[in-house]
Amino acid sequence: MKLIIGLAFLGILASLGSAFFFLMKDKSQSSRTVNALSVRIGLSVLLFLCILFSYWMGWIEATGIR
Repeated sequence: MKLIIGLAFLGILASLGSAFFFLMKDKSQSSRTVNALSVRIGLSVLLFLCILFSYWMGWIEATGIR
């Protein structure tokens, strides 16, 4: 489960980086920045739902701050 969460987090960061690159490179009316940010939002929501489902199934546990 940790591998899936880590890969999703890396995908979110890669999407954010590509959005920044497209924002700096494209000075025209291109929608590549918006598409990259939409992918990032989708991945973030999917990661959050995956973590909630994993907690509900008992695959991960809340440990709290010690």
